[in-house]
Amino acid sequence: MKLRYNYRLYPDAPQQAALARLFGCVRAVWNDGLARRKAAWKADRARISGTDLMKMCITAAKRTPERDWLGQVSPVPLQQSLRDLDVAYTNFFDSVSGKRKGPRVGLPVFKSRRDRRQSARFTSTAFRLRPGSVGDALYLAKIGEIEVRWSRELPTAPSSVTVVKDAAGRYLASFVVDVPDDGQTLPRGDTETDAVTGIDLGLTHYAVTSDGEKIANPKWLRRRERKLRKLQRALARKRKGSANRAKARIKLARQHAKVGDARRDFLHQRSTTIVRENQAVAVEGLAVRGLARGRLAKSVNNASWGTFLRLLEDKAARYGRAFIAIDRWYPSSQLCPCCDWRIGKLGLDVRVWDCPSCGEHHDRDIAAALNILAEGIRLNDLNDVNGLNAVRSVKDVAAGLADTRNDCEGQVRPGKATPNLAPPETSTAQAA
Repeated sequence: MKLRYNYRLYPDAPQQAALARLFGCVRAVWNDGLARRKAAWKADRARISGTDLMKMCITAAKRTPERDWLGQVSPVPLQQSLRDLDVAYTNFFDSVSGKRKGPRVGLPVFKSRRDRRQSARFTSTAFRLRPGSVGDALYLAKIGEIEVRWSRELPTAPSSVTVVKDAAGRYLASFVVDVPDDGQTLPRGDTETDAVTGIDLGLTHYAVTSDGEKIANPKWLRRRERKLRKLQRALARKRKGSANRAKARIKLARQHAKVGDARRDFLHQRSTTIVRENQAVAVEGLAVRGLARGRLAKSVNNASWGTFLRLLEDKAARYGRAFIAIDRWYPSSQLCPCCDWRIGKLGLDVRVWDCPSCGEHHDRDIAAALNILAEGIRLNDLNDVNGLNAVRSVKDVAAGLADTRNDCEGQVRPGKATPNLAPPETSTAQAA
């Protein structure tokens, strides 16, 4: 299993200039290779192999006056750029032929120097981790040793590293490491658990579990909307091409980066906690792309449900947990978790409702989470996961979380008489 570990880099001024030169060379080689492939395909439907493309765009190009500056940087990132181009074309053809699942992949496009995100990848032959006074420093070929802020240890020796400069001007190192598929342990907790849970995602509360826990929605973007509007207006007043406009753009990009970092940290922490505390997790398969085009598009995009579900699925597979995604058309918000009565479609403003069949008073989100858990158990036959009758346990939990208006030491269901199984009381006189 391949995993990525990201760390912050702090290059000095000469190293930043060398990285800028490297990013420009990588971009030029990509554009040259893409132009040659497009021209060959347009001429006679021919495809240039990756080896021939490297000879033309790197080896032969260095001998020309127009591209002699390619020799000033390491050739490894240039070769990786052309390999990425081959992968992009392979993904496109597989997507057209139907071999690749998921959304349709388009043709590769040319890169621009105005792109705010620049990157270059080094393989193990072009970088080293060298011990230093504070910690291991990252040595890159023809760039030197760069200070790294090690927030956590690498599990194994990395096979490659990608140096990235984002829109906020930050430098990041993304290491790829190989870890075994089995024997993974969850951090900070016991991995032995028999609990199962269902999760209902929403906007009022970010997530509600079948245990009755409600996770608040942080609303990262709306917290910083006022400051973002102020910085956006300041950017709009600056003259295009000026140094002040570049400074204002970086300030705005840093605020957006803070929003993204806070969101990413929250999603990782919550997904790890849920996977650590439960043996099986049932969620509802949401059409996030469709919801992101509706009237609640801003709030849906800010919630980032798709990333949260992907993290849950990946971590469940990594740590040996069961991940169940039920059908998106399953009416989880319309069913009573106690008696399966279907009340019908409810408006978004209806947060609580009473079941006309059994008289239970339900919280809409908790009832939906219970129904998602019951449907996930039914689909995957998880009765043996917790050693109990799981479907029955879901009903018991639902009855405990519901508010029975006419409760009298037990559930009272109209039309069904529950026999009293308790033995009759014996008077003292009869006993004597």
